[in-house]
Amino acid sequence: MEISGNIIQVLPLQTGEGRNGAWKKQDFVIETEGQYPKKVCVSMWGDKIDASLIQVGQSVTASIDIESREYNGRWYTDVRAWKIDGQGGMNNAPDAGMGNAEIPASLEGEDDLPF
Repeated sequence: MEISGNIIQVLPLQTGEGRNGAWKKQDFVIETEGQYPKKVCVSMWGDKIDASLIQVGQSVTASIDIESREYNGRWYTDVRAWKIDGQGGMNNAPDAGMGNAEIPASLEGEDDLPF
């Protein structure tokens, strides 16, 4: 299953120690597009966390699994992302709009790489 939208909030990274060793979890909120946008809190676990994609304003598509479980007569639902793809739509990127910047004529053709 997939969900697409803009990340509107990134919650603090959670870490801990369990029976199987150290773990980390990143929660973030995606707001879907459309006439009736929905806000969905999504969790990403372990090595799958891609901090470069999980930023406020980033437009993403997350591949998710939804699972519910019962504990003491109450039901809890998790939305876990197992893959996240950026769509290049950062609304508040500091260099947004610089993609068409001109290269000064004095630098054209210069290459200061050592190889």
